[in-house]
Amino acid sequence: MQIGFDHDKYTAMQSERIRQRIDAFGGKLYLELGGKLFDDNHASRVLPGFRPDSKMSMLLTLKEQAELVIVISADDIEKNKVRGDLGITYDADVLRLIDAFRAIGMYVGSVVLTRWREQTTAVSFKQRLESLGVRVYRHFPIEGYPYNVKHIVSDDGFGKDEYIETSRPLVLVTAPGPGSGKMAVCLSQLYQDHRKGIRAGYAKFETFPIWNLPLKHPVNVAYEAATVDLDDMNMIDPFHLEAYGETTVNYNRDIEIFPVLSAVFEQIYGKSPYASPTDMGVNMVGNCIIDDEVCREAAKQEIIRRYYAARCTLRQGHGSEAEVEKLLMMLQKMGLSDDNRPVIAAARQRAEETGAPALAMQLPDGRIITGKTSNLLGPSAALLLNVLKALGGIDKKAHLISPHVIEPIQSLKCTYLGNHNPRLHTDEILLALSICAATDESAARAMRQLPLLQSCEAHSTVILSQVDDNVFKRLKVNLTCDPKYQTKKLYHK
Repeated sequence: MQIGFDHDKYTAMQSERIRQRIDAFGGKLYLELGGKLFDDNHASRVLPGFRPDSKMSMLLTLKEQAELVIVISADDIEKNKVRGDLGITYDADVLRLIDAFRAIGMYVGSVVLTRWREQTTAVSFKQRLESLGVRVYRHFPIEGYPYNVKHIVSDDGFGKDEYIETSRPLVLVTAPGPGSGKMAVCLSQLYQDHRKGIRAGYAKFETFPIWNLPLKHPVNVAYEAATVDLDDMNMIDPFHLEAYGETTVNYNRDIEIFPVLSAVFEQIYGKSPYASPTDMGVNMVGNCIIDDEVCREAAKQEIIRRYYAARCTLRQGHGSEAEVEKLLMMLQKMGLSDDNRPVIAAARQRAEETGAPALAMQLPDGRIITGKTSNLLGPSAALLLNVLKALGGIDKKAHLISPHVIEPIQSLKCTYLGNHNPRLHTDEILLALSICAATDESAARAMRQLPLLQSCEAHSTVILSQVDDNVFKRLKVNLTCDPKYQTKKLYHK
């Protein structure tokens, strides 16, 4: 795949930018982390060359100076709020994040429970964390937040919060998801540090929107598409334009809250250190794009994918018509259609020819391979085998897996495990292929092609089963589906 982003340049520039901001505030910085650190697949899709863990790799260069504070809202614990991408609750994700950070040598200093009102499940979670040796602090709801600045910046506001003991110059403040209260935690610490005579500052580290790309650059529009459920909207930063005469991009929530933030800073310090929301950021991503055209094309594909994902989510009984309509409007404004995604037409043509569901995948060299429904295989499994043959230079008529291997698996599924569909799913076909690879060189060669599927584009003419969808995700294939089911049943696994 073509590369549009320089990971090594980013690591060097971004870490240096953060060091400069620490020094600017006298050696102590609370850095609010937006977005995902370990698995930023959105960034890796729209900025080819950016790795899902690029931000974490960069922060590892600062690990001796840094400690992590993980923030979670007690209300989200009480509601059992779930991360949509991982399917786990926010409190479970806190434990996952602690393990993940520790596994790479990052120091997790504490967990902060915000909006604390002695919620029953939050109390239990606090006790669990403390039994595991994790320091826990409580931050409380503040009447009039965020607009009653005088009350917020007082002993009855931030002054009521439990002070977070930190020991390193860079305090990275992260959370399982949006709305956890990261910014309020940072501001509370600034207030209490100032009272204690400790010099400290605040900055924000978010990848999108990219402040030094044009407002309607496809990469920035793709961010709007990704956050359509949050009603985020990219805007020209009016404060930056007024202060410096320079056009930069930020998003509506930061722009709307900036006057309040400025007032909070003035209340704490006597003067705000920032003239605009853009000033608060330290993001250097835009300076590390090395091929703008590659990133533009990747972002356009992401916008189309988000549109199809929203349509499928709506068909599955989630999401909303408004989200689909917003994404359709984005497509139209960018001049995009199905024609910009060749796998869509290829999959639909194959389905029309066979009268059954089909899939298509575009290989790195531009070739499009299709898979059809058969008696032995579902279209997803058939596509995978066809693609692996094409990538491995294997005769497309060759049997990588003998029917004598497939038939016992089908018998197991239907006779003993209670399945009604004898066709093999992608996970089953890959297991069968791996078994055959032990004795068959063609099967072994096909297995070695699996890493080449990463970032390939694919389309299905029906919504896939959860099993097949998960396999494509694990192989990092960029999949879209037509918003319809293979059958007219009301219940779909």
